[in-house]
Amino acid sequence: MDTKSQIVDIPIAGKPKKRSTGIVGLNLLLDGGFPGGSVIMVYGTPLSGVDLAAMQFWKVEGEEGTYLMNDGDVETGMQDVSELHPDMYLPLMIGGRIVVDSLSMIIIKYGIDAALKFLRHAREMMRDRGANLMFIVYTNVHTPVEMTRIMRAADIVLELKTEIHQSEIERTLAVHKIRDSAAPQRLLPFIITDRGIEASTTSRVV
Repeated sequence: MDTKSQIVDIPIAGKPKKRSTGIVGLNLLLDGGFPGGSVIMVYGTPLSGVDLAAMQFWKVEGEEGTYLMNDGDVETGMQDVSELHPDMYLPLMIGGRIVVDSLSMIIIKYGIDAALKFLRHAREMMRDRGANLMFIVYTNVHTPVEMTRIMRAADIVLELKTEIHQSEIERTLAVHKIRDSAAPQRLLPFIITDRGIEASTTSRVV
């Protein structure tokens, strides 16, 4: 069960600081969390929990962050960037935890090249500051070529999956890519509760 007391950033000697994902089970799968300075792509359907994963990453206590919303309801603490070109996002990115919800909307409104240009500049900023940027991409919206280009631009790629088996819904999280490291060869089962995503602390072999 996820509780805020369990979610902490973990420094590892000789390696970049690990920043908590906001999900206890995912922290364990990633040996502490996301490496500082990395850019994280989270993709799935709108019902898969990608928005909840982004919210939990952003809301980890003890560190300032920025949530840039361009295609949904703007909640307390978020910034409405629906009318801004992505070139205007960079000055708004304050703190160590940055979320862009969603990159899909940037691509729809401004095109894949503008989205990738934004990611290149954002990645440079994240690495300079040791911060992390998480962005949401929706499946079945973009062409295979666009998805390939987005995944190549990300340091870490997470997929949230939902499958229906007879009368049961099965949800799993897969880590497909970690730049300069081996991705876990396991699926992480999770459920969605009124508190968000609760992932199992055990995982299943792919």
